[in-house]
Amino acid sequence: MAAKLIDGKALAQTIRERMAKEVVELHARTGVRPGLAVVLVGDDPASHLYVKNKQKACDAAGIYVDEHKLPAATSQADLLALIHKKNADPKVHGILVQLPLPKHIDSKVILDAVSPAKDADGFHPYNLGRLLEGNPTFEACTPKGIIAMIESTGSSIEGKRAVVVGRSNIVGKPVSLMLLHRNATVTVCHSRTRDLPAVCREADILVVAIGKAKFVTADMVKEGALVIDVGTNQLPDKTFVGDVDFGPVSLKAGWISPVPGGVGPMTITMLLYNTVEAAKRFADSKK
Repeated sequence: MAAKLIDGKALAQTIRERMAKEVVELHARTGVRPGLAVVLVGDDPASHLYVKNKQKACDAAGIYVDEHKLPAATSQADLLALIHKKNADPKVHGILVQLPLPKHIDSKVILDAVSPAKDADGFHPYNLGRLLEGNPTFEACTPKGIIAMIESTGSSIEGKRAVVVGRSNIVGKPVSLMLLHRNATVTVCHSRTRDLPAVCREADILVVAIGKAKFVTADMVKEGALVIDVGTNQLPDKTFVGDVDFGPVSLKAGWISPVPGGVGPMTITMLLYNTVEAAKRFADSKK
């Protein structure tokens, strides 16, 4: 029997509609309108598209966007000065620095300069540390979206065997911690994992974020498993596929997320969610 589809696009829309109401209520109650500063350096077409999609989502939710498009030659010092300015701006509650940055700019230095209280991406070491101890403030957007997608199926995470393929700071590590905090037994796999197919077959919940088109095949998936495909890979014919071989795997899994229309919309939604939460905290601090 074919797997049930985890429709990230539909789930994202439901959450965004709820947030739009919260934004209206927050502004009416406190005078605070959530604001997101978006910083884009350079002319990378993919980055410009991502920023456009994020801005469109913010507009629909009633979130104020403070956009800064900077030339690729912008110095690290000038970019840091802008970040510090936005940290002090009371109209800005979240700051997004679109990656990748030009090679002459150290991304870590820039991301670390963002105030933890305005860290809409959830990448700051302070917020990652809070996640590690099980007391998160802002969680990384893609992992947060993945958890929401899993929970939307009605499937319990507690007691399940979860396997995460990929150990990046953006997806693999944080989603592993989030699953662990929900009482899953978690295995993190990577390029040095021995007999990766056998490990994947043990998973009740399989999260794949490795960046290789159709890497996970049906023989690597347990019958009835819940599969979250984080990858977005462009093929020579310009179509996009995930890290999971969707067709064959969907005939074996119990639940599966598509690409596109799965994790992507949820990542943007959780960026909005973090921005609204930051605005609520700012409003509470002014009472």
